[in-house]
Amino acid sequence: MKQEKRSSGILMVGLGEILWDLLPAGKALGGAPANFAYHASALGNIGISASRVGRDALGREILALLKSKNLETEYIQLDPQLPTGTVAVDVSDDGQPKFTIHENVAWDQLQFTPEFQELAGSVSVICFGTLARRSQVSRNTIQAFLNAAQEDCLKIFDINIRQHYYDRQLILDSLEVSHILKLNDTELPLLAELLNLHQKSEIGRCRAICEKYAQNMVCLTKGKHGSMLVSRDDSYTHPGYQVEAVDSVGSGDAFTAAMAHHVLEGGTLEQISNAANRLGAYVAAQPGATPEIDEQILKSIR
Repeated sequence: MKQEKRSSGILMVGLGEILWDLLPAGKALGGAPANFAYHASALGNIGISASRVGRDALGREILALLKSKNLETEYIQLDPQLPTGTVAVDVSDDGQPKFTIHENVAWDQLQFTPEFQELAGSVSVICFGTLARRSQVSRNTIQAFLNAAQEDCLKIFDINIRQHYYDRQLILDSLEVSHILKLNDTELPLLAELLNLHQKSEIGRCRAICEKYAQNMVCLTKGKHGSMLVSRDDSYTHPGYQVEAVDSVGSGDAFTAAMAHHVLEGGTLEQISNAANRLGAYVAAQPGATPEIDEQILKSIR
């Protein structure tokens, strides 16, 4: 899928949760869709987070931080009652995060406003997951946003299975509207069980998803072991770039942003893999999900 860049850049939306990750070293901006928007912007696109925060100090901090990173805040809704979302993150010795996600927060009440409808009609990429669809209100809003997008909009389902906030029907509904499924190697066995996939190999399962659920591509990330991109008639396995991991929070979202960037550029599976793994590895070697990115790294990825 190759599109011509507008002079102002390609519009990529991370649709869903925005929150504070409460890390051992302190709080950091988080939420997979928000992380995606940040990294999409770093790569020279127009990355927009479409989400909701509370009218509280944490919400004001998020808005100020987005502005400081030159990101738009027009599509961050303000909830008059519910608090801004937070997630407690415990990082293991090997850099892998464990999340405790608090409920009844602002992004559980995403509203499909006229502003959201207008944005949906002009976007080139939408990245969405399962977590923000845990409430019926936000589930309906995300579905309406996806339905309002143009036919040639690239829809990436970054599954992000967290705690108990998913079910088989939600995943099936998401696959029905997406073009690319992105998941990691701990999520693939869970998905295989939910979807009754009997293939033993990772590539076999990914290809079965492509064929059965009409995905252009399945992207399987494997942490320090790299990734596998699988289409119905091709595949590419990347060994990953070895770094000293600080924490892996947000590295998968950086991967997704670089992947989307190069899919729209018409890149090969190898080109997409090289760029996505490089950015994902860089973020894993930094604290938090949205670190400042070295310009030399960006040049090597764009």
